[in-house]
Amino acid sequence: MSTPGRGLHGHVLDTLGPEITAGEYPPGSVLRTDELAQRFDVSRSVMREAVRVLESMYLVESRRRVGVTVRPKSEWNVYDPQVIRWRLAGADRPRQLRSLTVLRSAIEPVAAGLAARHATSEQCAELTECALGMVAHSRGHKLEGYLLHDVAFHRVILEASGNEMFARLGDVVAEVLTGRTQHDVMFEDPDPAAVTLHVQVAEAVRAGDAARAEELTREITVGALQELDILAP
Repeated sequence: MSTPGRGLHGHVLDTLGPEITAGEYPPGSVLRTDELAQRFDVSRSVMREAVRVLESMYLVESRRRVGVTVRPKSEWNVYDPQVIRWRLAGADRPRQLRSLTVLRSAIEPVAAGLAARHATSEQCAELTECALGMVAHSRGHKLEGYLLHDVAFHRVILEASGNEMFARLGDVVAEVLTGRTQHDVMFEDPDPAAVTLHVQVAEAVRAGDAARAEELTREITVGALQELDILAP
């Protein structure tokens, strides 16, 4: 799926990015921009713009007299939402989902505890609204609607923590939740117990009960890992 507003270089990235993250160009591979420009039927300036984007993600680097070289995976910006999206679209999806869900399990419970201490009344209201939206879309195969409220819920938790580092992980969590839905790593209807937990987290945050908010959110992330054991072993 192309990213709107990115023009011709976006079209190149939508093909070349997933190929790199899928290992079709192993680390150390040299990409010839003139050959790629011919392959994608774009100008060299368009190709250079695409390379600049890949460089910003640390997927490739330009070396004088060598060309554009694919970096080792250990150097990639694995937190970049686009890199996450590309990796989730490839064969590495189960491992990527597990890695990201483990990250969530380390961060989100702590963020929920902090949110119970620092959330504003507006954030508490927004959290409750998101949880109720999840309930409303949890039956009848309404996963797209459910996803919108689920993503919003977790963004509010991270932002309400008052920690700017946690807040910046909102896009990462959004990509995990979106990837699970788009690639059918979800049950047809969400687990009722998980939906109830989200409502209870919203209540705990509103009540200022940090310990309970953290405990309930940990249950959510543990459940997400258990779902992966079934759906993406």
